[in-house]
Amino acid sequence: MAAIQSEIGDLLRRRGLTLGAVESATGGLISHLVTGVPGSSDYFKGSVTAYSNEIKIKLIGVRLTTLKKYGAVSPQVAEEMASGGRAALSVDICISDTGVAGPGGATPGKPVGLFYLGLASKDGVFHRRLGLTGTRAQNKKSAAAAALAWLKEYLLSLG
Repeated sequence: MAAIQSEIGDLLRRRGLTLGAVESATGGLISHLVTGVPGSSDYFKGSVTAYSNEIKIKLIGVRLTTLKKYGAVSPQVAEEMASGGRAALSVDICISDTGVAGPGGATPGKPVGLFYLGLASKDGVFHRRLGLTGTRAQNKKSAAAAALAWLKEYLLSLG
């Protein structure tokens, strides 16, 4: 997977864009992967591991009403995490994740392996849904890989 992080870095550098991340269920794995690339400080400004709802609200600006209405594992929260992180970290692009890594934590309608990714940029705020079926560690790795793949896809779409 190191190749995709390098490609993302090259794309960000060429476009003069900065990146940040707000992670929940991946626990900092996306940031770890991005910063594994030498020179990533050229484009990666930082991240917040907003594992608790309290941190999502206080540091990132996720609305309590959104959390109460939709729950932490929802497309709405993933989008608010990405947009709030973009503002808090002063970056061009912010990616986010929220999910149920497992083996516990499932609730009605929100099974283990359900993740939502968020992406915020000047073009808007978007989300993607993932349905993963691995162990906790596998789900975290798969969600991080999906976030990086989506980020690369987005950067390539910029032309």
